[in-house]
Amino acid sequence: MRALQLQRLTGPEGLEMVDVPEPEAGDGVLIDVVAAGVSFPDLLLTHGQYQLKPEVPFVPGVEVAGVVRAAPAGARVKPGDRVMGFSFTLGGFAEACVVAPELAFPIPEAWSFEQAAGVVMNYHTAHFALHRRGQVRAGETVLVHGAAGGVGTAAVQVAKGAGARVLAVVGDERKAEVARRAGADGVLLLKDFQAGVREATDGRGADVVLDPVGGDVFDKSLKVLAPEGRLLVVGFASGQIPSVAVNRLLLRNVSVVGVAWGSFLMQAPEVTGAIAKDLEALAARGVVNPVVGRVFPFEEGAQALRELESRQAVGKVVLKVKAG
Repeated sequence: MRALQLQRLTGPEGLEMVDVPEPEAGDGVLIDVVAAGVSFPDLLLTHGQYQLKPEVPFVPGVEVAGVVRAAPAGARVKPGDRVMGFSFTLGGFAEACVVAPELAFPIPEAWSFEQAAGVVMNYHTAHFALHRRGQVRAGETVLVHGAAGGVGTAAVQVAKGAGARVLAVVGDERKAEVARRAGADGVLLLKDFQAGVREATDGRGADVVLDPVGGDVFDKSLKVLAPEGRLLVVGFASGQIPSVAVNRLLLRNVSVVGVAWGSFLMQAPEVTGAIAKDLEALAARGVVNPVVGRVFPFEEGAQALRELESRQAVGKVVLKVKAG
């Protein structure tokens, strides 16, 4: 089968299209991949900057959507089903991929393969962050940074599904339109989001802030938390890992909460079933409706990663692996 294999840790340019043996299903679900999601961890992997450091050569990609070729007895999916899945062992940038049975989910009938390719990691992360770690409640104000990206648009929709009021933070007006399309109640530009939060909340601040950016965005977000507010640390897209003087947390009665869906999943894989059930209900209501950005041909995987690297990406960037 064809696969995009990382030959060198030189960034996206290290990817090459090669022929590799097809994976064996074993105890997993073997998926003929139609579309693959392109994520920020994939970009970091190409530079050797992710916490997971596989030896080259390897095939990146953890998010896939396609058709089941083989599945073990007792799995929630069967051969012929349209499914979306997540692979801890990478391998998603290929024509076939194996995922664990608990990480393969049916695709809602109304969704395309391209929409489904970016769901499992982004929406499960957003749900885990906002509900389990952030304890979001109906009527609260949720501030979402990077709200035009894959995780950001997912967080906007999951927060709306929880009955929260959502303020989206973006870098420019082009991205603002994407955040509105995702369902945000209000959109703030990054350069002056602190003043926007204070104005939108009559000075009280946001109850929950979801931050996949880090750096000075984290520092500024701490200052706009409402009493008993929670700042959810999801990632560091800025490349800068912030630190905090904990006396600020004590004096203002606020919390900084770590969010690592993947590592938690390895300890408690059963969490995926409950999250998936809730997301299915939100999808049926039309609240969860994945926002797809640019769709690149399979051969242009390096360019898709550069789209993320340039900070130009909106919605979920996807590779079209084959017709489906």
